[in-house]
Amino acid sequence: MTMWTAVLAAGALAFVLKFLGYVIPARWLEGERTSRVTSALPIALLAALVGVQTLTTRTGGVVLDSRAVAVAVALVALLLRAPFIVVVVLAAAVAAGLRLLHFLP
Repeated sequence: MTMWTAVLAAGALAFVLKFLGYVIPARWLEGERTSRVTSALPIALLAALVGVQTLTTRTGGVVLDSRAVAVAVALVALLLRAPFIVVVVLAAAVAAGLRLLHFLP
């Protein structure tokens, strides 16, 4: 399979999934369990994305670097109810500081 075949297949799959959202009867989506799953799904996907982007390298290996420390600092700031902009700036400053001081790559 070439790259273009994969891109076209992914585009077709995305179109079909979006189209199915219009043709599925509404009563199939109104259940309590369905609403709980669909409300929690974005949280799980975002957590997975953060985990993969924080702990992996281009070669696929797992690494602990300044990104992981920055995410931990952001988590602590969120638990302390800091405003979102403060969380972002604090995490960026910690990552930049660790890289500047060559503590972690």
